[in-house]
Amino acid sequence: MVPVQPRRHARPHAALGAGLSLLALLGAPGVALAQGTGAAQGGPAPVPPLAAPVAVPPAAGETARSQEPRAPEAKGEAKGAAGKPAEAKRADTRPAETRPAEPRATEAAPESVPAQGKAQGKAQDARAQDAKAQDAKAQDSKASESKASDARSAETKSQPAKPQEAAKRSREPAPLVYAKVSADPNPTLTPRTFLDTLRAAERYAAFAEAGGWERLPDDLARLKPGERHPAIPALRHHLTLTGDLPADAPPNDRLDPPLVAAIAAFQARHGLPDSGILGRLTINALNVPAAVRQRQLAASAARLMGSKFPFGERYVVVNIPSAAVEAVENGAVTRRYVAVVGSPDKATPSVETRITDINFNPTWTVPASVVKNEIIPAMRKNPGYLAKNRIRILGPAGEVDPTRIDWAGQKAVNYTLRQDSGLDNSLGQVRIDMPNRFAVYMHDTPAKSLFAASVRFHSHGCVRVGQVKELVGWLLQGTDGPNGPGTNWGPIEIETGIADGERRDIKLTKPIPVTFVYLTGFATPDGKAHFRDDIYNLDTPAPEPAATGAIPPAAGADAAKPAPAPAPVPPRPGAAHDAKPAPARAAAAKPATVGPPPVRPAPAKPSPERPATEHRSLESVEPIR
Repeated sequence: MVPVQPRRHARPHAALGAGLSLLALLGAPGVALAQGTGAAQGGPAPVPPLAAPVAVPPAAGETARSQEPRAPEAKGEAKGAAGKPAEAKRADTRPAETRPAEPRATEAAPESVPAQGKAQGKAQDARAQDAKAQDAKAQDSKASESKASDARSAETKSQPAKPQEAAKRSREPAPLVYAKVSADPNPTLTPRTFLDTLRAAERYAAFAEAGGWERLPDDLARLKPGERHPAIPALRHHLTLTGDLPADAPPNDRLDPPLVAAIAAFQARHGLPDSGILGRLTINALNVPAAVRQRQLAASAARLMGSKFPFGERYVVVNIPSAAVEAVENGAVTRRYVAVVGSPDKATPSVETRITDINFNPTWTVPASVVKNEIIPAMRKNPGYLAKNRIRILGPAGEVDPTRIDWAGQKAVNYTLRQDSGLDNSLGQVRIDMPNRFAVYMHDTPAKSLFAASVRFHSHGCVRVGQVKELVGWLLQGTDGPNGPGTNWGPIEIETGIADGERRDIKLTKPIPVTFVYLTGFATPDGKAHFRDDIYNLDTPAPEPAATGAIPPAAGADAAKPAPAPAPVPPRPGAAHDAKPAPARAAAAKPATVGPPPVRPAPAKPSPERPATEHRSLESVEPIR
């Protein structure tokens, strides 16, 4: 009988190339042996024919078993042999392919083996050991591969968690940011402000009569410290006139440190960030003519005429164009707070009154004007608007269901709409009550992001105060604390009083004077003149904007042509403090200056006071947009 093994070793790849593995050639005898035929019946095991091996149909179960272990072995072999030559790969995979056939050949050929067969058996044993070693390597490779896949899957699972963590962090409240305010201890309003402002108006009238200052080019805004520019001498002349640059500063065309310090001082006087860098807003403020600055000072002084504000040791000043609140004590600003004041179409009125009460967790009664202009249109679009903003409708008999009101008309104005207290209340957590005919006051707000802006004219007439709890602590000094006489209202007591969520009214032991003023130009006791934007257009209309550049100029304004200086006349005493002078008359209310004899103006008619209905007495709901 021709031995099978040498034939099988002669061309192993030829059999595989023909479409049938060596394991499939021995599959039929193996199945017969398993069924008790062949050697189990006493006869010799039949040897499969050497020719046409593809004609032998392998058993289905055996074929499946022969294919199952080969896939991971091939995978492991391929991974372990990466980067090696192709010959080395074939040498490594040959024992793995022939390994399943070795036990089949032993089971199918129980005949006597000569000495050559013993040597051949030893070779088979060696190959079996090599196959076991290969199996161990394949298992190690498979284990390492599974660990790598587990690591990759774990990494994949952890990747979606990163956006979720970022989303969680984004839902956390962002730290509050407040716009920078001046640290000048001089108050905006003192008993001397009226006279100091008149003197500053005289100086600026002299500047205007002398020709003022040159207009600076826009490309000066790109100048860096230490660089030179032909317009620097004109800038030095301007800042020397206004007192920002010392008169003995060395003249040159370079942006040197003394000039940078002078620019920072100019910026501080105009409510701009005092960085010392020439930006667009600073160039715009420098290019406002002297005549316009003189009119701002004269008009502001005219608005202070007849004021009876009771200055005391402690008082509060809100300058509307500055959008800032000052707590003044013993003639100096204890603290200055960022504020949000009325928009140009919902102007904050001038007020002189006293702060009498502090309200924790206030409710908000919606004024009729807001109900008509905002609530009714919102309910027509979204019937659930009131419920979303926790606003209740109150009638003579109690609370009214919103669905029973015809929102197509104006009947809702006849009801009282009140928003419950809470963090989302339009008044925030604190209201500072100050009785006045306009029904305006200072309060907290849930829209604290507006405090970070440089332009803060967004309210409906009231004044929103940044860091209002700190101001409340200053106002409550001298008032008995929550634990009775001898205690005070510190930060912890204020937070505790708000935390319970209940409405609480605290009456000040000594009411504190407060005033809302509209000063676009004013002078402080140190002689410096300060300027702000004329946001409500109450000063004399000018061809150029009386602004720092934050408010866009009026249409058709010719900023390049300075306006002629008005004829100087002495101020007319006795004008009402809160009456807004007619624009054409405000320029005439300035002190006399050296020059030709003043022309006697026609009697000025006092401008009518703005009715209280023009001022939105309370804030609109912040969620309303």
